[in-house]
Amino acid sequence: MKLLSVNAGSSSLKFRLYEMPEETLLMKGMFERIGLEGSSYSIRIGEEKQGSLIELKDHNDAVKLLLEQLIENGVVQSLDEIEAVGHRVVHGGNKYSKSVEINDRVLMEIEAISPLAPLHNPAAVKGIHAFLKNMPNAKMVACFDTAFHQTMDEATYLYPVPYEWYVKYDVRKYGFHGLSHKFITEKMTEMLGKKPNLIICHIGNGGSVTAVKEGLCIDTSMGFTPNAGIMMGTRSGDIDYSLISYVMKKEERNLEWIDNQLNKASGLEGIAGMSDLRDLDRAFEANEQKALLAIEMYTNKIVDYIAKYYVKLGGIVDAICFTAGGGENDDIIRGETLKKLYPLGILLDSAKNKEAIVRKGVEGIITTEDSKIPVYVLATDEELMIARDTYDVVEK
Repeated sequence: MKLLSVNAGSSSLKFRLYEMPEETLLMKGMFERIGLEGSSYSIRIGEEKQGSLIELKDHNDAVKLLLEQLIENGVVQSLDEIEAVGHRVVHGGNKYSKSVEINDRVLMEIEAISPLAPLHNPAAVKGIHAFLKNMPNAKMVACFDTAFHQTMDEATYLYPVPYEWYVKYDVRKYGFHGLSHKFITEKMTEMLGKKPNLIICHIGNGGSVTAVKEGLCIDTSMGFTPNAGIMMGTRSGDIDYSLISYVMKKEERNLEWIDNQLNKASGLEGIAGMSDLRDLDRAFEANEQKALLAIEMYTNKIVDYIAKYYVKLGGIVDAICFTAGGGENDDIIRGETLKKLYPLGILLDSAKNKEAIVRKGVEGIITTEDSKIPVYVLATDEELMIARDTYDVVEK
């Protein structure tokens, strides 16, 4: 079965075409600056790359061009060969604990949930409508980034605020990066031959830590929005809410300004003036004080959640896993984090940590043989997770 795995942003659209269940990647690409000046596309088939600047007025233009490229490059002879399209949808609210086939009701509910993810869900809806228009015979499947975390219990996902806020406005912890955390959980389940207890650290420009018990999520660091939890590239993570009104009054600013500051000008950016971990690592190695401070704070936050989840898992942890851009490739962040976890009996193997760089094709364990808990560096693949879920939904 050929199927598309799609991630639509407000002005972008990423895709991969797979042959399933073999999981063979046939083609992948990206459409950027949709609806803006300087829009472009790039695609890759095997080792061959192509692309150019081209006017893309909306997501429908991008989808039409994508489908034309599939046929022109001989990847498919007819669009009817593509049986399904899996769409990444960031927020599924309380309603969805697994991927589902999209019908009118599901699409209406995704739109209704949009106030919970105003930057993401409307973009996903645009992508869904564009594919429905251009591929009316294919099945459409919604894969939710919040779904994996729906196994948290009520005492974990509720906030200690008036209960009626939950009843009226769905105020609760949701968690995000669920497709990545699910992918790593499945990968470790296969590697260990059992449903494992894990602490997964998805470390990128956005970051989250998740506790998995017997293959199911029991807690995660992100909350009602992705701005909760650990310090991130430009997001603050957990803060005392009272500073919001305090700084707004001091700066004589509105809520939109403070929201922008906490989402786009805080975290590593706020402390060190840089959010890219590669830049931060270079500054750290040059002994720049703000970089040293930022990495100290950053790794402290990650350690706080790992320690919390170690206790929540009753001290029975089969593995700690680092994944996503930073977790897969940043040996400095991993090393500085693990050094602080020695009270848990975690012992870093510095040489293995240095070697484990996913972009160079190296994954594996970065702790010593006598470490109480093995720590893995693993590649995640959210697009493949979308493809797997889509295949499962369509086959059922």
